[in-house]
Amino acid sequence: MLYGIIAGVVIVLLLLCIRIVPQANEWVIEFLGKYYTTWKAGVHFYIPILERVAKKTTIKEQVLDAPPQPVITKDNVTMQIDAVVFFRVFDSKMYTYGAVNPISALENLTATTLRNIVGEMELDATLTSRDMINGNMAAILDEATDQWGIKVSRVELRNIIPPKEIQNAMEKQMKAERDRRETLLQAEGHKAAAITRAEGDKQAMILAAEGERDARIARAEGEAKAIFLARQAEADGIKALKEAAADYAVLELKKYESLIQVANGQAAKIIIPTDAVEAVTKNVLFSETSGLGDTTKPGTKQPEEVKADPCCD
Repeated sequence: MLYGIIAGVVIVLLLLCIRIVPQANEWVIEFLGKYYTTWKAGVHFYIPILERVAKKTTIKEQVLDAPPQPVITKDNVTMQIDAVVFFRVFDSKMYTYGAVNPISALENLTATTLRNIVGEMELDATLTSRDMINGNMAAILDEATDQWGIKVSRVELRNIIPPKEIQNAMEKQMKAERDRRETLLQAEGHKAAAITRAEGDKQAMILAAEGERDARIARAEGEAKAIFLARQAEADGIKALKEAAADYAVLELKKYESLIQVANGQAAKIIIPTDAVEAVTKNVLFSETSGLGDTTKPGTKQPEEVKADPCCD
C-alpha cells in the first residue's frame, strides 16, 4: 500500500515536471535566477524550484498600432499622423533581457522617428511621399530594435490628417486645378477638331482634283483610242480595196459616198476637193455623150388631131 502511494506521488511529480511548448512559441528558462536556455516548440523536462520560466514569447509577426501623433512639418503645419509597425521577435533572450517593456519602447521610438522624418519635410512633400517615409522609418526602427531581439519588417502610415483650414485650402486648390485641366482639355479638343476638319477638307480637295484629273485622262484616252480605231478602220478598208484590186469605177463610187457623207453634216459651207469635181464632170460628160448613164425613157409622140373635112359634111 505504501509503495503504491509513493509510486503515485512520483508519477504526479513527473507529470508536473513535463512542459509542452506550443508551435510558434519560445520559452526563456532561468536556472537559479540566471538565464539557462530557450525552449523551442515541443516537450521539455522541467525541474521545479530550481528552474523558472522567465518569459513566454511568440515568434509570429505582430502589429503595433501606434496612436495618432501631432507632428510639425518644416513649414510649421501641425498634422496628426498614425503609423502601423509590423515586427516579429527573432531572439527571445534579447527580447526578454534587452528592454523592460520592448513593445512600449518600440511605440515611443516610432513616434520620435516619425516626428524627426516629417519635421524635415514640407506639407506637400509629406502628403506625396508616403513610400519614402515608410522606407526610412522601417530602416531606422529595424536598426534600433536589433538589441531588443525585434525585427521590423515594414512600416505603413495609415492616416495623415492636416488641420481643418489646410484641408479647406487644399480642396479649393484641387477644385481650381481640376477647372484648369478641364479648360485645357476643352481647348485641346477644339484645336484637335479644327485641325481634323482642315485636314479632312484638304484631303477632300486633293481627292476631288485627282478624280477630275483621272476623268480627263480617261476621256482623252477614250477619244484618242476612238480616233485611232476610226483611222485603223479606214486603213483596213483601203487595204482591203487594194487587195481586192478594185477598178477605177469602184474608187469613184467610194468618192461619191464620201461626198454624200460630207453633205450630211451641219456645216454651212462644204469644200470639195478639185479631183473629185473633175471626176464628176468627166462622168457627166461621158454619160451625156454616150447615153450610157441616161436612165430617162424617151417620151411617146402624141397623135395629131384629125380635122374634119368640110366638104363631106
